[in-house]
Amino acid sequence: MSIYGLKNCDTCRKALKEITASGRDAELIDVRASPLDTAKLEDFLATFGGELINQRSKTWRDMTESERSVPQMDLLEAHPAVMKRPVVQGDGKLTLGWTAKAKADWGL
Repeated sequence: MSIYGLKNCDTCRKALKEITASGRDAELIDVRASPLDTAKLEDFLATFGGELINQRSKTWRDMTESERSVPQMDLLEAHPAVMKRPVVQGDGKLTLGWTAKAKADWGL
């Protein structure tokens, strides 16, 4: 399984810990250190749409209105930390966030 997020994100670390504790292999991929390729971002945007943009993040709040108004793909490429996290990928599915629903989707 792949967990896309930030290494300093408590929610991403919690997801990694819970997934590995369940006996699954998982890897946390820091989207700042290893930016996502265009195809992966397009897949995430096709699956989650506007929900992929975390409008509660500090990165988002620090942006000007003109920075926010660019296409979502350009925004995510320029500011990876604005992506809602974690995006968990494995077994042919994707989940966004580490909510009770996401945990249930992974059988946790």
